[in-house]
Amino acid sequence: MSSYYPRTKDLTRTRKSVTDSPPSSPSYTDKNYRHERLSRYDSTGESTTDKPLGRTSSYTRRETRLAALNKQEQDSTAKDYKKMYTEALQENEKLKSRLQDSKQELVKIRSQLEKVAQRQDRMSERSTVLETEKREKKALEKRVTDMEDEIKQAPTLRFRCGYQP
Repeated sequence: MSSYYPRTKDLTRTRKSVTDSPPSSPSYTDKNYRHERLSRYDSTGESTTDKPLGRTSSYTRRETRLAALNKQEQDSTAKDYKKMYTEALQENEKLKSRLQDSKQELVKIRSQLEKVAQRQDRMSERSTVLETEKREKKALEKRVTDMEDEIKQAPTLRFRCGYQP
């Protein structure tokens, strides 16, 4: 059970310098060697290096690399989430206090509006009462003048007691 490529050729083919890879992640060759060591023999005892690596393995390597990058970004944003959460809480408290202040102001304004409306009702009631009183007064004055006119036009009356004007 030998491989098509001897080990020396495999080492020279995939060897890269340390400066080519980023320091935060293992280099491509390190991953490749680790992959070869771990999966050289599968459960059937056959050498897996006899089989060519397909597209799926390159996709999985790419996905793991992207996942590692995303994890680093998530770690940095996780700290930001805590800061953002505290800022949101503070802003929420400020808004709650402003809302309470606005509600109190609204209650005051409503009470003032109610007082003004009551005053206007009283004034309008007074004005209607005054108008009716004026009408009644005019009607009574007219009646008095009519009665005075009737007395002037009526023939002189004689009184029994002998009094004559």
